[in-house]
Amino acid sequence: MVQQAKRKTLRAHLNGNFVRRKLPPSGSEYAIHDTKLPGFGIRVRSNGKAFWFVRPRRRGRSRRIMLGSVSEIDAVTARKQAKKVLVEAVLDGLPRQRKSAKSPTFSEFVETYWRDIARGWKPSTVGRNWHAWTNMLMPEFGPCRVVLVTREDIVRWRDGCAGADACKFNRSVPVLSSLFQYAEALKITPTGSNPCRGIPRYKTRLLERYLTPKEFQRLGRELVEAEAEFPAQVAIIRLLLFTGARISEIRDLQWDWVKPPHLMLPDSKTGPKAIYLNSQAIAVLKGVKRTKGCPFVFPNPSLTKPITIQRWWATFRRQCALPDVRIHDLRHSFASVAISQNVPMATIGSLLGHVLPETTARYAHLADDHIADAAQRVSGFLAQAIGVSR
Repeated sequence: MVQQAKRKTLRAHLNGNFVRRKLPPSGSEYAIHDTKLPGFGIRVRSNGKAFWFVRPRRRGRSRRIMLGSVSEIDAVTARKQAKKVLVEAVLDGLPRQRKSAKSPTFSEFVETYWRDIARGWKPSTVGRNWHAWTNMLMPEFGPCRVVLVTREDIVRWRDGCAGADACKFNRSVPVLSSLFQYAEALKITPTGSNPCRGIPRYKTRLLERYLTPKEFQRLGRELVEAEAEFPAQVAIIRLLLFTGARISEIRDLQWDWVKPPHLMLPDSKTGPKAIYLNSQAIAVLKGVKRTKGCPFVFPNPSLTKPITIQRWWATFRRQCALPDVRIHDLRHSFASVAISQNVPMATIGSLLGHVLPETTARYAHLADDHIADAAQRVSGFLAQAIGVSR
């Protein structure tokens, strides 16, 4: 509730509940000062628009600094920014590390960042990072000034993402960290000040789904049934099964890249890549009809870009009674079969196009299961041979 002092100064505790009320306009501007943080307040203009302000005192003089509109900056963020400004005023004149005079908000800075950095990204990276910015980062940090965001702010944001938003946090925090790194490079923030450094990500369970022999048989039968109506989609799935490639590597394939016994991709998730074609994969490609003048192996109806199969797959996998199988699980299943056939892990990494051995190591537990099964069979034979009961 607004309290009025003898000097007609309006005071109130400026929290979220207070600013959600409609602040009444007046014939002239007026200010409401916070009852708990001296120097912090709201300035209400004659048209009813309200703005946060802080009035620090430096060397006996005070001046009002506008922090932003009440409609754009929430009370918690505004109070934190005001505290930082007031602390800066108290420390004025003391020896400390120099900060850049420029202090854009994240919403302003991201325009510079995207113009300079994003043009070197792949389209999929641009889309993924922009989604992280617009859906996770902008609502949280957009109005905040880059130099004023602290590690405590990042931790508070992380804690708020616990549960359903944990995966979104894991995908978004690298984008935020990259923003801070570029701010350091432009001297907007001090070197080594990135508040995202060392912030732990949430531990999430990797989605690993491997088709069983019976499921492979079921999938194969349904592919035969669907081939007449959906030849391109069926060919893509078969190539994924036979090569272990990523969906984008087969879906976006161009005829110039088909050089049996390889697919020579000029670019992929890990850079230029050669995909090995076995006899089954070559047979699939030979059965694909080539459209004159179209570079794509699997074009869309307008022949302007590759076909999309996600919606088709969502329906088709249910016909196979495999509603939980993602297209990427075909790649996992390729690795699983390779391990069951005693293919070395290093060779599997080459087949899948892994740059780092650690990436292939995620399948190591499958090899352990295979070895344990082999050990059980050997020991069972020996026990029987020497007359020991199992």
